[in-house]
Amino acid sequence: MALVGLEIAKRGPYADGQVFGEGGVYERIDGIARFAVDPTHPANQEIVDLDKAARDASGRVHFLADFCILQPQDPARANRSLLFDILNRGLKGAVRRFNLAPPAPTPTASIDPGDGFLMRHGWTIGWCGWQWDVYRSDALLGIDVPQALGEDGKPIVGTVAVEFQPNSFTPDHLLADRIHQPFTADDPNQSDAVLTEREWQGGERTTIARDRWQFARDVDGQPVADPAYVRLDGGFEPGKFYEVIYQTNNCPVAGVGLLSMRDFASFLRFAPEDEGNPCAGRLDRAYSYGISQSGRFLRLFLSLGLNLDEAGRQVFDGMIPQVAGGRRGQFNQRYAQPSDQSMPSFGHLMPFADDPQTDPLTGETAGLMDRQRQLGGVPKVFTINTSAEYWRGDASLVHTDLADTRDVEPPAEVRCYLLSSTQHGRGVIPLVHANSDDGARGANPLNAINHDPLVRAALMNMDRWVKDGIAPPPSAVPRITDGTAITPEEALAQYHAIPDAVVVDPERRLMVWRTDNGADAASGVMQHVPARLGERYQNYVSALDADGNEVAGIRMPDISVPVATYTGWNPRAPETGGIGQQNLMQGSTFPFAAPRAERERRGDPRPSIEERYRDRDAYLAQVRAAAEALVEQRYMLADDIELAVRLAAERYDTFAATPAGAAR
Repeated sequence: MALVGLEIAKRGPYADGQVFGEGGVYERIDGIARFAVDPTHPANQEIVDLDKAARDASGRVHFLADFCILQPQDPARANRSLLFDILNRGLKGAVRRFNLAPPAPTPTASIDPGDGFLMRHGWTIGWCGWQWDVYRSDALLGIDVPQALGEDGKPIVGTVAVEFQPNSFTPDHLLADRIHQPFTADDPNQSDAVLTEREWQGGERTTIARDRWQFARDVDGQPVADPAYVRLDGGFEPGKFYEVIYQTNNCPVAGVGLLSMRDFASFLRFAPEDEGNPCAGRLDRAYSYGISQSGRFLRLFLSLGLNLDEAGRQVFDGMIPQVAGGRRGQFNQRYAQPSDQSMPSFGHLMPFADDPQTDPLTGETAGLMDRQRQLGGVPKVFTINTSAEYWRGDASLVHTDLADTRDVEPPAEVRCYLLSSTQHGRGVIPLVHANSDDGARGANPLNAINHDPLVRAALMNMDRWVKDGIAPPPSAVPRITDGTAITPEEALAQYHAIPDAVVVDPERRLMVWRTDNGADAASGVMQHVPARLGERYQNYVSALDADGNEVAGIRMPDISVPVATYTGWNPRAPETGGIGQQNLMQGSTFPFAAPRAERERRGDPRPSIEERYRDRDAYLAQVRAAAEALVEQRYMLADDIELAVRLAAERYDTFAATPAGAAR
């Protein structure tokens, strides 16, 4: 096996020995996984620069990664299914997501069990580090990857581009778009390095004179040389896009993270106990779940045909990439920046849809599953997105053709779902303007919808599909044929009728462009740094009802029985710069007026809460009926009806007692 050993550092009861219903008491296992892979093996051929890494005497490349496992102490209580959660920037997200656990103010090593959903159902949950640029800690799991070496035996020196958009004024900036390990400058004095600025991502670049900036930190207004930072005389302005293009001598083989995912899961599923497998004999099925960055990682994994291990065994029976849209990411290229979210690169290339499509402008034909179909081992897939990924410009590319004329049905192994009128992450009450994950701040209050109940149902539907052959509910997405897919410009025009709504500038909304990385792109090396952009892809969003809520997709009871309008877009707050630009992941909430008099005073065309519902009990009765309808359609679990009612009640209690706009 490619995983050659587990070093267990800690093993003991999870959550102080709490008993989780049918799952009983759980144990937690933490340690290090050691890998040794043959770069010449056919199963490893897609990993960029693996052949340039140092090898041992037997020709294998070594690396190691952090891991964590949660499983029932009593094997008889396990449901025999592994949920392999793709770490998001080193963070373990599945338990928080499926168990509705609150986010921790700062990352910690502990895993909050929340309401115990996964444990009560007997799931085994596993994590393994895959991202090279994570600052590893007890809370953040990462991986040690080898370097790609040149003929001189040193890491290959080459050109990298780093892009960032500050939310506040700063005199210097880490050479990263988030807080992760940067590509350090090979020579801080390199004269041909370039720093540019532009007003928005699609704007024209302006080069900043080289004598105005340095590879340095700012200390008391003075530059102190530092190859991990860039400092600009006069500082970086909020809202502008900055791009640094320079030479680096750090050349990690980032793609081995894909192998750590494959081979760790394969080990847990297939390795015997005498090889040190703590899950030996417990697992019949394996699923991989990834949210956001991690979902894009899953899409790349699938596109590379990596769902067969070195022994030719199918690793994952099912995959759930959530809020990944149609994109992949910088996970398997030279000078890959896994944490980067928006800079056009390899993750912005077609294919977007699972089956082959032809781009009428470039003539290129490809499908996301092409290689996996050729090799075998195609898993079942749920592609789950929120409104935010449609407004990001790429989610509709998964199920529309590139000529912008027709819908494209997913293959039999795939279901596509839009979680209507929701944002990238979980919405909360009371309303807030700031996103704690990345510091972004919206001009409108953020989207308050919590769509986690729909995701819990999806996981159980996937397990039934694989285990019992029970087909899941049909795809639910905006469609051109029935008029539920419209352009963002058409939707934005409707939102202008809502009083006090700050609306995105249609000219500066998020878009996806045809991207040219250069002649060496097939080998994972960018010749054009930065990438050259061609014509943008047409994208679609859901059509809206009279209240401005989306009509396509799966509607939480909060949407079908609303007390507000909820969107998948939110402009940047004025103090963060970039006026009119769209935040990458946030949606908006526009509460209805509580009394009719307030609606009339504000000229709001949306009926007030008072006009819609006789009282709170009448409102919640409609919410319960809507939740029961979702259960009948199998988009929600019967056990979560009370949860859906409680979530809707929180929003009703907030908005029915508060005049619209008071949350500001």
